Amino acid sequence: MSSTEQALPHRRASAAGALRVAVLMGGASGEREVSLLSGKAVALALGARVAAGELAQLREVELGVDGRWSVDGQAHPAARALELLHDVDVFFLGLHGGAGEDGTLQGLLTAAGRCHTGSGVAASAICMDKAATRGLAAAAGLRVAPGRLIDARAFAARREQELQRALELAVRDAWVVKPRRGGSSVNTHLVRERRELEIAIRSVLASGDDALVEAQISGVEVSCGVLDFAGEQARALPPIEIQPARERFFDYQQKYSESGAREFCPAPSLDAPSEARVRDAALALHRLCGCSGYSRSDFIVPAHGDPVLLEINTLPGLTPRSLLPQEAAAVGIGFPSLCLGLVETAWKQRRA
Repeated sequence: MSSTEQALPHRRASAAGALRVAVLMGGASGEREVSLLSGKAVALALGARVAAGELAQLREVELGVDGRWSVDGQAHPAARALELLHDVDVFFLGLHGGAGEDGTLQGLLTAAGRCHTGSGVAASAICMDKAATRGLAAAAGLRVAPGRLIDARAFAARREQELQRALELAVRDAWVVKPRRGGSSVNTHLVRERRELEIAIRSVLASGDDALVEAQISGVEVSCGVLDFAGEQARALPPIEIQPARERFFDYQQKYSESGAREFCPAPSLDAPSEARVRDAALALHRLCGCSGYSRSDFIVPAHGDPVLLEINTLPGLTPRSLLPQEAAAVGIGFPSLCLGLVETAWKQRRA
């Protein structure tokens, strides 16, 4: 053990070699409720590992909408909470969206010398920014939908010009309007008329984010996770096919409602070459963005040609209905093993 490790007890595992883990959940983003579901599911899975002696301790920490962390029932500023959690070896990030996924929390923990699951600051920031991800993907030869980014100032100054340029993106008059940095399809709109397009753009801009307008691409919607465990070669999981209810798209309600979209893994509508292209694209994007531990990329697979990227997630959902756990289960990786693998990967990479 180095002198640095001796000086910083929170960087050591317990004497028995088992790790002390804190699951962070909640936050202030529009995905707070989903984050709480993910965090509780992860805590339940890892709690079983504590009972089995594979982890030394598990703590649940809820981040409030005011930025304070609840530790043992008391709310504290983040800095004080980290002091109280000095003996935690690995922070499991159960956050989704906002400061929990865009690199802000990752930067805080890194600056404090603490170990966390998932990607680091740079990859988190890049992947949360859909415009930046589109640019990287296109430059690397991956396919993206025709799109245009609109900010509030440009829309206020040149509303008609911006609308006309957005209208010209789609040949069949169907557009998807989404926040530049949002997740879980919060405030995402599928529109088919010019008036609806303007309303959708205004709705996104009113949230304080830029509006990304893309032409709707017809095809099969799939999601493909990547696992990048320490000591193993990164691998793309079997894609999962998403079939929303008729005339709907995979919006927030379709993702999380019990009456929402149906999901199938393996994807019945993909032939072997199409599935291979999806997996190759997901793996390439994971590496291109510098992701770590895991990621999940979403695509539309048209009848002909390569898959079209929708977005990449560095902290994909871990609820009972979430996509990546279903994909992992398809190759024999149960949810507790998935969660434990992410913890061990974070710890090993930190020590390396």
